[in-house]
Amino acid sequence: MYIPFDKVHNIGFVSTRFAGTDGVSLETEKWAGVFEKERFQCFYFAGELDRGPAQAFLAPKAHFMDPEIRTIFNTAFGSTANQVRDRQLTTQIQAIKEHLKDQLYDFIVEFNIDLLVPENALTIPLNIPLGLAITELIAETGLPTIAHHHDFFWERRQFKTNSVWDYLNMAFPPHLPTIRHVVINSSADNQLGLRTGISATLIPNVMDFKNPPPPPDDYAGDVRQALGLDPDERLILQPTRVVKRKGIENAIELVSRLGSKARLVISHASGDEGHDYEKRIIDYSRRMQVNTLFVSDIIGDRRGTTADGRKIYTLNDIYHHADFVTYPSTIEGFGNAFLEAVYFRKPIMVNCYSIYTFDIKPKGFTAVEIDGYVTDEAVAHTRSLLEDEGLRKKMVETNYALAEKFYSYEVLHDKLMNLMV
Repeated sequence: MYIPFDKVHNIGFVSTRFAGTDGVSLETEKWAGVFEKERFQCFYFAGELDRGPAQAFLAPKAHFMDPEIRTIFNTAFGSTANQVRDRQLTTQIQAIKEHLKDQLYDFIVEFNIDLLVPENALTIPLNIPLGLAITELIAETGLPTIAHHHDFFWERRQFKTNSVWDYLNMAFPPHLPTIRHVVINSSADNQLGLRTGISATLIPNVMDFKNPPPPPDDYAGDVRQALGLDPDERLILQPTRVVKRKGIENAIELVSRLGSKARLVISHASGDEGHDYEKRIIDYSRRMQVNTLFVSDIIGDRRGTTADGRKIYTLNDIYHHADFVTYPSTIEGFGNAFLEAVYFRKPIMVNCYSIYTFDIKPKGFTAVEIDGYVTDEAVAHTRSLLEDEGLRKKMVETNYALAEKFYSYEVLHDKLMNLMV
């Protein structure tokens, strides 16, 4: 199916939310920037939005944290889920699906949408009715669609036991002739083809490597003081949410074994996956005698002030002051934090998750590597990078040059425009 330039003017992005600093929201903003440079108009449909009303259609039931949607999710995938679905659950799903489909039709009419771009809404089944509604709308209208897939349900163990296999097979993702599918890594490309027969285009996550970050300004000059660091104390940044798959225990162990004055700073909160793992990390930090800071209350997507008068910084502000970045994730759809560390020219420790091993590392990138646990070699390598400026500079400059070649906005532009012919 071809999507000719001359027939597309207005692009409609659809997801559960477009707000904050989650990976889907960030990558959507980059895609929209490319489209807008080509003079397309971009509009947004979601359950949470930080876009202006002239571009946005708010549909509360589209949010994965809506109480009814959470009940559906927990019933379909919770610990008590089985292979048989109660009829009441089916009725509830179908009713909300129809409601969301009506709103999607309204969105398309209101903004005269020519091209639909579902962002992970046809990939991970956090909101089953939304995925079904999008699928049926595309089937009913034949609307040209680019489905942007970040992480599939089969990549997460929590989705293996469920009572909604028929819905997963129908809509996550759907196999329809007017949809072009985009994945962010080669493993997803392979698995999508093997499991569904769908062919996809691989477009990795990107950053603006042609334009390096500006130096820190006066506003961010007091970050270290705001975090309570001593002048001789290392700032080790863990720029992720506090969830189990981020493997933060390994970051704590690495800091503990460095033998130097250092503090681990975790940028994001636990979010929608509960607080049990956060409690585990607090306890483990205490046992390993690592000073770990949870600073999500003073890090936001925009600068500002907290209710008690403290400054709110962006994650970019924190990156400037980091001495080292830890990224010990066990599973990632791509790895935005890796690109961010490269963008800010910071040395990084990486657990060899599959996408790093097969897609990123073969391009020549270097990092302190672990494979599930912290080794003496990893500790020594980290210590050398912190103490040897020449060694550190060689790593970060090499990584930056490679990222400019493989993960720049220019790469994204070319790949997106190739889809639009």
